[in-house]
Amino acid sequence: MADTGIFATTAEVERKAGANASATSKAEAYVNDYMTQVESHINALTRYNWSDAYAGLNVDVKGILKEVASNLAAIYVIQYDMSGYTSRIEAEDMINVLRDSALRGLAILKRINTQTFMIGA
Repeated sequence: MADTGIFATTAEVERKAGANASATSKAEAYVNDYMTQVESHINALTRYNWSDAYAGLNVDVKGILKEVASNLAAIYVIQYDMSGYTSRIEAEDMINVLRDSALRGLAILKRINTQTFMIGA
């Protein structure tokens, strides 16, 4: 099986989910499913289809999309099974850090003037 996500790879998501993530939830089939959901969510929330425009975007825009998508997908990986982490608090702290970073990236992508700049870059 190969990565089917557009914005981020399974390896990038695995790194963000951490060493204690469940082997099941970080498997490529699961991450591919998470990425499909995350990419659709990003497109809908920002009201722009970044997936269709991806090939023409510059590296900075792709980096923001990669960050947001991998953060959100890693949250799914962590929440699937928190039993491997040293404590539930560790897993929740990781989720909070990933969520905060994803929200910052989404705020950038949602701004119309930023979108105009990024699409034209």
